[in-house]
Formats: sequence, C-alpha cells, structure tokens
Amino acid sequence: MSNPIGDPGHGHSPAAWTAVIIMLVAVALGTLFYWLDLPVLVWVSGGLLLVGAIVGWALARAGYGVNGPKYTPKEH
Repeated sequence: MSNPIGDPGHGHSPAAWTAVIIMLVAVALGTLFYWLDLPVLVWVSGGLLLVGAIVGWALARAGYGVNGPKYTPKEH
C-alpha cells in the first residue's frame, strides 16, 4: 500500500510512544491494584493515566510529535 502525501503517520513518534507506555503501565497497575482491593492506588493509577496523556501532549507541543521539527520518520 502506498503512503499518500498528508498521511498523519499513525502516531509513530516519540510523543505517542511515551504517552502509550505510561498509560499502559497505569492500566496494568490499576488492574493489579483493583484485584488486590487497594482503592486508593486504583485512583492513583487513574491519575497516572491522565499524566500519560498530558506528557504525550506536552512532547507533541515540544516538537516530538508526528509533524514536529524534532522528529524524523524512519522508513519501514
């Protein structure tokens, strides 16, 4: 399949990867804490989920997003 001009890149950027990894850890910890019946830590992991979204947004604004000047796409 060809890569048309204007393709957003599907989030293959340092900002996207960092946000996804932080949020994945938050969901995994939240699930573990829910299973261990630790409600305070479940809420903390929910806060970490929001932190992941904010970090991704901040990195994208800092130029590490798909169209940012500090990001160079790699050929597959």
